Amino acid sequence: MKDSKALKQSRAGEKKDGRTWFFRGMKAGVPIGLGYFAVSFTLGIAAQKAGMNPFQSGFMSAAMLASAGQFAGIQALVSGAGYVEMIVTEIVVNLRYLLMSGALSQKVRRDRPFFHRLIMAYGVTDEIFAVSMGVEGKLDPCYMYGATVVAAPGWVAGTVMGALLGMALPPRMMSAMGVALYGMFLAVVVPPSKKSRIIAGVVLVSMAASAAFSWIPFLGNLSSGVQIILLTIIVSGAAAVLFPVKEEE
Repeated sequence: MKDSKALKQSRAGEKKDGRTWFFRGMKAGVPIGLGYFAVSFTLGIAAQKAGMNPFQSGFMSAAMLASAGQFAGIQALVSGAGYVEMIVTEIVVNLRYLLMSGALSQKVRRDRPFFHRLIMAYGVTDEIFAVSMGVEGKLDPCYMYGATVVAAPGWVAGTVMGALLGMALPPRMMSAMGVALYGMFLAVVVPPSKKSRIIAGVVLVSMAASAAFSWIPFLGNLSSGVQIILLTIIVSGAAAVLFPVKEEE
């Protein structure tokens, strides 16, 4: 009886803890979702021009949730690329998510079942990854669930609205909406940078390295996906060696 009561109390505590993490994730996902809505509006217009209807555009965003990968896929579709070429393009452009997933796998609480990692994989985007890695200590999967639940609908809704109404908007307004992407990144990067000089330094070094990549002839010719992969390996690897973080059980 005592064991049964203790088990029920443990499960109740885990459920309450999961709700707390979920709401924390939702709060972090609000600026991401707002930024996604504005940015994906342009994606919806591009999809409409490529011959996709609003339903197809929205389904693509819901299934992929990958901005650069979707733009690359639309460009390949417009250029008449074959299936093999499209698959290779998507693998190269989205390869950075493999690195992000690997990093997240080391941060997730080890007492959580494996299936959570499979569900989390759907929500691995640049911005959700950034806020998740910025969490102090180990990460509960419910945090990513909360962030994804708020952010993903913004991306899908913006895509559908872009496919429906984008053609009616003037070009200047569409160009201005792209600024939301930078505001979204600032909302993600600035708070943890204020708390840690190391994070602030890594962010500045990453920005400088990214600019340098565009100036160096050979590196500048690489695709954006490959550039991100190289920058991630170099900068994160150097930060891990110079500023190791102690494991928290």
